[in-house]
Amino acid sequence: MLVEVKVQSLGLDQTTNTPIVILQEEPGERILPIWIGPGEASAIAMQLADWSFSRPLTHDLLVSILSGLGGILKRVNITRVEDNTYYAELVIERNGEVVTVDARPSDSIAVALRLEAQIFADDALLERASVEIAEEEAFPSKPEFETPGQGEKKEESSGEGEMKAEDLKEYLRKLNPEDFGRFTP
Repeated sequence: MLVEVKVQSLGLDQTTNTPIVILQEEPGERILPIWIGPGEASAIAMQLADWSFSRPLTHDLLVSILSGLGGILKRVNITRVEDNTYYAELVIERNGEVVTVDARPSDSIAVALRLEAQIFADDALLERASVEIAEEEAFPSKPEFETPGQGEKKEESSGEGEMKAEDLKEYLRKLNPEDFGRFTP
């Protein structure tokens, strides 16, 4: 079953300096953290801050192509996680035909925000994250974040390490172009 979610915030894994998008059940309390790349974090942060540029960036270009071809983004579905990799799909309607396109959640979220499309996550993903939070809170000696590739992804439970959109924008502004090349998901 799919559950509607919204972008609650962007965070930063303090151990790896990897951005995280936090999705929250709408309405509800469950959250789903997804580790993303700095470029996608920047695209999401810029849209949340309502920044615009004179020339289209990658996600803006995709929106223009989609619109130019007569397509409408009906929704984004975040469907599963395998080996710490999340999978999503863009559900696009064109001329009465529905097409589903495989995509990364981070790119899908960036496009959905630009088109004001709904975002959905599989209930099992939200449930799994809730169980992980409960286990993490039961063992406070564990680190707040577990880096991807070290087992199950954890989300922050105390709010520490959460980065507001303004802070993320400032962080991303200060990055050197070489920093993006060093990111390994």
